[in-house]
Amino acid sequence: MRTILKLVYKDYLVLIRDVAGLAMLFIMPLALVLIMTSLQDTTFRAINESGIKLVILNADTDSLGMAIEKEIIRSSFFNVNREIDNKPPTEETMRNAVASGRYQIGMIIPEGATRRIREQVSNNVSRLFSGDSLVRPGTDSLFIHLYIDPATKNSLRSSLQGSIREYTAQIESRIILSELTREINKHMMLSVPDLNQMQQETIFYREEYVARGDKKSIPNSVQHNVPAWTLFAMFFIVIPFASSMIKEREDGSLSRLLTMPCNFTTIMLSKVTVYLVVCYLQFICIILMGIYLFPLCGLPALVLGGRLADLSIIALAASLAAIGYGIAVGTLARTHQQAAIFASISVVILAAMGGIWVPLFMMPPFFRQISVISPLNWGLNGFYDILVRNASLKEVSHYLILLLIFSVGCQLVALYYHRLRKEYI
Repeated sequence: MRTILKLVYKDYLVLIRDVAGLAMLFIMPLALVLIMTSLQDTTFRAINESGIKLVILNADTDSLGMAIEKEIIRSSFFNVNREIDNKPPTEETMRNAVASGRYQIGMIIPEGATRRIREQVSNNVSRLFSGDSLVRPGTDSLFIHLYIDPATKNSLRSSLQGSIREYTAQIESRIILSELTREINKHMMLSVPDLNQMQQETIFYREEYVARGDKKSIPNSVQHNVPAWTLFAMFFIVIPFASSMIKEREDGSLSRLLTMPCNFTTIMLSKVTVYLVVCYLQFICIILMGIYLFPLCGLPALVLGGRLADLSIIALAASLAAIGYGIAVGTLARTHQQAAIFASISVVILAAMGGIWVPLFMMPPFFRQISVISPLNWGLNGFYDILVRNASLKEVSHYLILLLIFSVGCQLVALYYHRLRKEYI
């Protein structure tokens, strides 16, 4: 025990000797989390709050045009503009504005659209009561013109078209019922109230984010980004950890330590202890930044919901996985260059596979299947289940087991390779 404490103190002195490197272990992850969260939160708000920029030319100024314009504004999904450069748009100026990317969507509702619908419906209702054949659909079609920026997503275009179809169908339905009311009163000499009074909305939609237990938590950019980039920062400790091991091997420190009454496992245990503290301090710093600094920057505050202890256990398991990976890289690599290049690239690959850079649901099916081999994916799912889905620690225990198995496996590989290397020296 005394030997381990001395080794821990030795590794502590080695770590704090490089003040700049130690500062980067904390400052860079904090900056990364803040920047990435701000970028994603800004994008999220741009879509959901400020809206997609849409310019509209409503030449109808009647029921159909006013209803479409009103519903689009009420949806809060679009930033509706009625002018371009303080002038009413024309078809040509609208085309140019959308083509240049100033607006994502341009819409033209033709003049007399409501009147044409009303005339066609009235004509068909009159024909229906007189026994004549109805006007064939498409003989007097009405077109609402949409100009769409090529950079606009297809899903957005489809959503807009579906909304416009819904609005026009509602207006047509009202006009049909009004005309039916008029014709019934005219031909049957009855006083029938407007049939539109029968058309009441009876089906409503209610949505909510569901979580385990009674507590419900609405996920936001902070709750998604803080766990993701915390794990990324933890695993990037592989680089200084592996470099420290190689430096000791190159300057002969490891050989001198092995002449003392301690073995390779004891030496690694001391390093694990020191770097485990560093990883957990990284986790605490990022959590504190999410709680106190993010609101000052206009970002949502991180809400832990009293789950700091459970999150800490996952953080410690992920730290052990990262440290175990660092031991394996530091033992297998022969030079600083090998360790730095392999560690940085492999961590980025594991992060990409694990859903750190791109959410899993946006990945192709093949990458979603292979993401299960990434230890960052295990840690990320554990954080999400507790922070967002309100899962218990028992329900995420399989992720903890996987992280610990990964850590032990990496250390066993390092121990085997160390003994194999000694046999050939």
